[in-house]
Amino acid sequence: MPDPEVVVKAQRRHFSGEYKGRVLQEADACTQRGEIGALLRREGLYSSHLNTWRHQRQRGERQGLTPAKRGRKADPQAAAIARLQRETTRLKAQLERAELIIDVQKKFVKILDESATAKAETE
Repeated sequence: MPDPEVVVKAQRRHFSGEYKGRVLQEADACTQRGEIGALLRREGLYSSHLNTWRHQRQRGERQGLTPAKRGRKADPQAAAIARLQRETTRLKAQLERAELIIDVQKKFVKILDESATAKAETE
């Protein structure tokens, strides 16, 4: 008979910058043989964690010691492009209104000229 219990999906571990710094300080303070291995076993870490964190610290990556947000990064130009597209749309609508007003004014002036010439001819 199959086991009806649902197995929990494993999740990636995330380490805070303070935790990484503390573990690196403890690892740097280890002088006796086997102390680093004991530290790694106690914390449930791999030596590759220490290597990665040390490289980040050497490169001066302060934010490297803090967990980064996962997922797609926002495009810095996307906001500017969207703003410019909205402005272009607004300006096109404003231009259409201005052209319509100009056309109406031209027709009005033409009608006034025609009525003035017709009035002058009748007099």
